[in-house]
Amino acid sequence: MGLLSTAKSVLGWMQKNLRFATLSLPTILHTFRKIWYNEGIKSKGECHKMTVVWVILGVLVVIVLWAMFAYNGLVQQKNWVQEAWAQIDVQLQRRNDLVPNLVETVKGYAKHEQETLSQVIAMRNQIAGMGNDVSPQEKMDASNQLSGALKTVFALAESYPDLKANTNFLNLQEELTNTENKISYSRQLYNSSVAKYNISVESIPTNIVAGFGGFTKEELLETPVEARKVPEVKF
Repeated sequence: MGLLSTAKSVLGWMQKNLRFATLSLPTILHTFRKIWYNEGIKSKGECHKMTVVWVILGVLVVIVLWAMFAYNGLVQQKNWVQEAWAQIDVQLQRRNDLVPNLVETVKGYAKHEQETLSQVIAMRNQIAGMGNDVSPQEKMDASNQLSGALKTVFALAESYPDLKANTNFLNLQEELTNTENKISYSRQLYNSSVAKYNISVESIPTNIVAGFGGFTKEELLETPVEARKVPEVKF
């Protein structure tokens, strides 16, 4: 009887708003009950009513199937967004694991740079302490600050030749540079996934399913200011 109740609600809305059905709602439901309980259809009028009911049921089935596909598509795209963010998080964790080793290596050669190194550790600990309640953009803002601080540490090597020649420092510098590149690539992948997902959430008629399903827009990650600068070419 739950199906009959649902059909009654949908058909009532269709009659009122779309003027789709030419028969009265009680007549349609009466015919539907005959079909549902396999009762005989005797007159031509009843045959016509049955045809109308079957058409309406066919339309309802198509709508339900489309809604299912649309919902599943939104779920899939939402999962892609979450997976893309997980890739960024992996790289952030990888960098956090490398930073203490870099700081300890630099300390042995640049004892007068304690303030800079302390700031790097503080930024690293801030990112490590961020939970799931922090938005991706907030975490990336902190990450961008750490990236800038690491560039400062790398620049210190120019003032300390022994540090610049240290094998451990060079290996850490290479690993951290590769990690930064992976973070940048993962950010692009995340933004691409978010853009596709947001289009589905806002587009008609998928936005109807998104509204009922609780799907909301995701925010794109902002590109760091340094990455937006056009490099100068000198001749």
